[in-house]
Amino acid sequence: MVTVQLHNLIFSGRHGVFKEELATGNTFEVSLDVSYDESGRPFGGLDSIVNYVNLFDIIKQRMHQPSPLLEKIAEEIIVKIREQYPFIREAVLSIYKLQAPIGNFQGKAGMTLHKKFDD
Repeated sequence: MVTVQLHNLIFSGRHGVFKEELATGNTFEVSLDVSYDESGRPFGGLDSIVNYVNLFDIIKQRMHQPSPLLEKIAEEIIVKIREQYPFIREAVLSIYKLQAPIGNFQGKAGMTLHKKFDD
């Protein structure tokens, strides 16, 4: 099993349910792990692997489209990755708001979506 990882990617965006979040935006941190079975897939070039540059482009494009829910963003990113790489077996995507709109809050707030594919 091979796992391709992109961790601690930083994006600016206007995601959230509160008017202030949409007006001012926020900073988001995204991490992704995508796993696939390499047996029967020789490492012969970019067309035989999951290309992390393509994964980054998928994430970047979606993170620039406003959305009220981080869960929806994560789901759409994983669906797009699965469309491009139907042989992946697992994807784990985390999205964090680095300035969560919570009074007296320090840290980051976020969610993780973990999908397994058996087909």
